[in-house]
Amino acid sequence: MAAAVAPGLPPRRSLRGVLIASAGCFLALALAVGFTSSLPGDTAVREALLALASPPVLAAMRLINRAGSWQLLLPGSLLLLLAFRRARERWYVWVGLMIAAPATEGILKIIIGRPRPEAASMGFPSGHATAAAAFFGAVFYLAESLRPPARPLVRTAALVIIVLVAAARVMLRAHWPSDALGGIALGLTLASAAALLAGAGSVVTATPAGSRVDKW
Repeated sequence: MAAAVAPGLPPRRSLRGVLIASAGCFLALALAVGFTSSLPGDTAVREALLALASPPVLAAMRLINRAGSWQLLLPGSLLLLLAFRRARERWYVWVGLMIAAPATEGILKIIIGRPRPEAASMGFPSGHATAAAAFFGAVFYLAESLRPPARPLVRTAALVIIVLVAAARVMLRAHWPSDALGGIALGLTLASAAALLAGAGSVVTATPAGSRVDKW
């Protein structure tokens, strides 16, 4: 009999790869902002995004910004449970993700202590970007259970929302671009860890007849 990761989540190797890459990106950014007040390119990217911030664009960004609100996404976790059977089977992992992410982001803000571009409050990592990456990163992983064309459509939408929320935080003058990028890296790190935990202990065993049986 051959064993593999159970269907409904991406392969563990892919999850580990994203986890290592996103955690490495966050660590590098955290160390960089800890030693310098402004990263190379931060000001230029911020000014380029602010130049695009016309009144209609800002109005759209304020709406998109809500997709990174913990007040919306924490209860939104219930939608994950309704939409994905895989999420219901390990419901505590995904609910735990949406509780752990804001707590982790808040603690790191205090430890790193980087001020926002136009305020004295701490800004690294961006809480909205962290929330969006954690929640929609979970959506991306759970969409593995969907069939085409739903799977690529849901995954593309999830990635676009993550990027737009990060851009909105910069265009609304709340964060440096590196704050938003750090939030994405942190959120994806946590979402990848949650996906790995959700798949732990779940394997698919191939029977002699070639059928697949889930074992927990």
